[in-house]
Amino acid sequence: MKYRQLGDSDLKVSEVSLGSWLTYGLGVDDENARACLDRAFDVGVNFIDTANIYGKGAAETFLGKALKKRPRDSYVLATKLYFPMTETDKGLSAAQVYKQIDASLERLQTDYVDLYQCHRYDLDTPLEETLEALSSVVRQGKARYIGFSEWTAEQIAASLAVPGVEKWVSSQPQYSMLWRKPEEEVIPICAANGIGQIVWSPLAQGVLTGKYLPGQPPPKDSRAASPEMNTFWGGDLRSETVLSAVQDLKPIAARLDITLAQLAIAWVLREPNVSSAIVGASRPQQVDDNAAASGVIIPSDELAEIDRVLLPVVATFRGTQPPPKLSYLRNLSAS
Repeated sequence: MKYRQLGDSDLKVSEVSLGSWLTYGLGVDDENARACLDRAFDVGVNFIDTANIYGKGAAETFLGKALKKRPRDSYVLATKLYFPMTETDKGLSAAQVYKQIDASLERLQTDYVDLYQCHRYDLDTPLEETLEALSSVVRQGKARYIGFSEWTAEQIAASLAVPGVEKWVSSQPQYSMLWRKPEEEVIPICAANGIGQIVWSPLAQGVLTGKYLPGQPPPKDSRAASPEMNTFWGGDLRSETVLSAVQDLKPIAARLDITLAQLAIAWVLREPNVSSAIVGASRPQQVDDNAAASGVIIPSDELAEIDRVLLPVVATFRGTQPPPKLSYLRNLSAS
C-alpha cells in the first residue's frame, strides 16, 4: 500500500481507503463487516470514512465497537454531517455542528476524528456560521481537520474568502472513469489551495468491476441485488450501453495483468490531486482486490484506449449526479 498526503494537512492516508456507505451497520452483517475492516488493516489501509447519516448512526456505531481496541493513532478516521438525522436535526448550522460532532464522537467511541466533513453545501445557513463552528470544533480538539463533499467550485471559492477560519484540507466528490465532472473546475481550485480529493464511487457502484453483464440480471451476491444497498444502482448504471462499454475495458486490464476494479481505481489515482479512493467491501476478498490497485501505473497509450472506449458513454453518463457541463465535454472530446 502506498500513502499520500491529504491536502496541506499532515495526514498520510492510504491510496485506497475503506468506506461504510450502504454497507456497515446496514447491508453487511457485523461479522463480515469486521472481517473486511480487519483485512483492510492487514493490507495497509489506514483511512476509514463514514458519516452520521449512514444507517442513521449505525455505521458509526459499528466502527466505534470494531476500532475500540486499535491504537487511535494507527488509523485516520473521517465522518460527516448535513443530512437529516431527525426531522429537525439537519444542515450545517452552528447548533447542528456542535450537536452532531458530539453525537458522532460518542458513537465512534473516540475523543476526536481526524477529518470532519460537510456532507453537502447548506443553502439555508450562512457560510460564515458553518465555518466558524467547524473552526471551533477543530480548536476544541474534537476534529483535526475539516473537509467538504460535493461542493461546487463557486461554493469552494466563496468559503476560501472567509477570513479567520480553519482551512479545508479535503474534498470528497464522486469521481470515476465514467463520472469525470470534478476535473472541470473542482480539482483545479482544490489543487491551487492545498485541498486533496478523497473520491467516492471510483467503481461506479461496482459497475466498473465488470461483474454486471449486459442483458443479464445482477449476480445474487452483488450490491445491485441487495435491497439495502442498491439505492443508487439504476438509470445509466444499468444501461446496456454502459455495461457493454465496461466489458470492452477487459482487454486493457488483461494487458496490464490487473482486474477491472484495479484498473478503475488506478485510473482515479493517476490524478495527482487525488489523495485516496474510497471503496466499499462486503467480503475480505474485495478488500484484497481493491487494495492491490495502489501503486499501479497505467501507461499513456492505455489511458488513451480507455478514453476511446468510454468517451461515447461519458458524454451522456449521469451517475448519481447532474450531467456535466457542455464545455467540459467539448474539451474532453478534443483531448
